Amino acid sequence: MVQKITMEEFIAGELKQQFEYKSFQPNFVNLQWSWDSPEINTRLEKSSRALAELNAFSLIVPDIDLFIRMHVQKEASQSSKIEGTQTHIDDVILDVSQVDPEKRDDWQEVQNYVQAMSDAINDLETLPLSVRLLKKTHEILMQGVRGEHKAPGDFRISQNWIGGTNLNNAVFVPPHFEDVPELMSDLEKLWHNESINVPELIRIAISHYQFETIHPFLDGNGRIGRLLITLYLISRGILNKPSLYLSDYLEKNRIAYYDALTRVRVSNDLVHWIIFFLDAVIETAESSKKTFQKIMSMRNELEAQMVTLGRRAENARKLLLHLYTSPAVTGGDVARLLDVTPRAANGLINEFVKLEILKEITGYQRNRLFIFRKYIQLFG
Repeated sequence: MVQKITMEEFIAGELKQQFEYKSFQPNFVNLQWSWDSPEINTRLEKSSRALAELNAFSLIVPDIDLFIRMHVQKEASQSSKIEGTQTHIDDVILDVSQVDPEKRDDWQEVQNYVQAMSDAINDLETLPLSVRLLKKTHEILMQGVRGEHKAPGDFRISQNWIGGTNLNNAVFVPPHFEDVPELMSDLEKLWHNESINVPELIRIAISHYQFETIHPFLDGNGRIGRLLITLYLISRGILNKPSLYLSDYLEKNRIAYYDALTRVRVSNDLVHWIIFFLDAVIETAESSKKTFQKIMSMRNELEAQMVTLGRRAENARKLLLHLYTSPAVTGGDVARLLDVTPRAANGLINEFVKLEILKEITGYQRNRLFIFRKYIQLFG
């Protein structure tokens, strides 16, 4: 029988003496949760409504998958930024050959994030959300980047820590590696436990806290923990499309984010974390909905402009559709995309420049690069 507990009486865990240091041993979270806080009730209602509206909106936007890719790239950029990566959305959209050499490591980390998210979402069509899926996602995330030697795809078999220079002065020491499999198994049970009546948003809020507390991998825990939020919402049918990403909100409120997680471990204040998380969902869902509205408005405006291009209109529409998924192009890209001569490709690009759809960013006479600036700014 599953234990019943209120958030207010929850004890997050305890410090456990290891050889020469103390680690934090979390308590299990696969429980029948309830709460006394009316603030949680109010925010749960608002966040559920905001998510439902966002999901409904994503289903009526024509060709929504064209725009989801930029949404994912924005999330990848912001989630990686929380971990110290300095790649901006303007860099993410470029080909590796167009990125400054000193930025290429950061660029690759963000590309890995995009790939990891895309593959995981595809896997959810045939597989349940699971520890196994998170391991596979982690392996993709860490491939060929700075964490590639830190056991990609496997739980850690050594002690890690957060902050400080060693285990003795660390800000936080997660549980001993021997306890990680059992703790992650308990977390997985929370995702799928049909015998408890716990709202999905409460489950994933607790899951994100618990995952970051377990810190099961040697590296990449923050990014996987944030990916987990979207994957969970999709797996439970709350979102049909990956349209909600919290990393932008969490990056802008980074100190409050870390403080809310820490308060659970130090003061058992799970209510504060749940309220913070639901506020993040509310604001992010509203922001995402507004972004889609702006996209639809801009698309209608641009479609009207395509008509003015006469015999070039058909190719112009094809190029425009391409720009929604890849908003940076060269003359060669356009020539290959449309199967036209370089001269014809450059002629169409010049028309897009005149219409202020494309903007040249290199200043060169040759090997010029054009970006769809007004579209990119919608995700800024």
